[in-house]
Amino acid sequence: MGVTKTELFTAEQSRMAELAKAFAHPARVAILQLLAERKACVCGDLVDVLPLAQATVSQHLKELKRIGIIKGDIDPPRVCYCINEPVWEEARSVFGQFFDVSTKETSCC
Repeated sequence: MGVTKTELFTAEQSRMAELAKAFAHPARVAILQLLAERKACVCGDLVDVLPLAQATVSQHLKELKRIGIIKGDIDPPRVCYCINEPVWEEARSVFGQFFDVSTKETSCC
């Protein structure tokens, strides 16, 4: 079994990669866009809008929740999901700082 060597990177690099995973699939991007627009949503509502099976939507929600960028309130049999504002702001800050790094001074190629 291969070793990923993720322990060789800083905590900040690892967290940035984890946050990037939230945006690494178009279904997760669509889910985040819907949650941002609607402020809250039940999984069934997302299934009605997205061209995906309920099980697939649930898997994407599970991953987004694991990363922390969304949160869910359980009111059986429904789970209402919404953007986790502190983590959303963390992602904005992390990626903003990353893309603010200037590449104009390099003499590459």
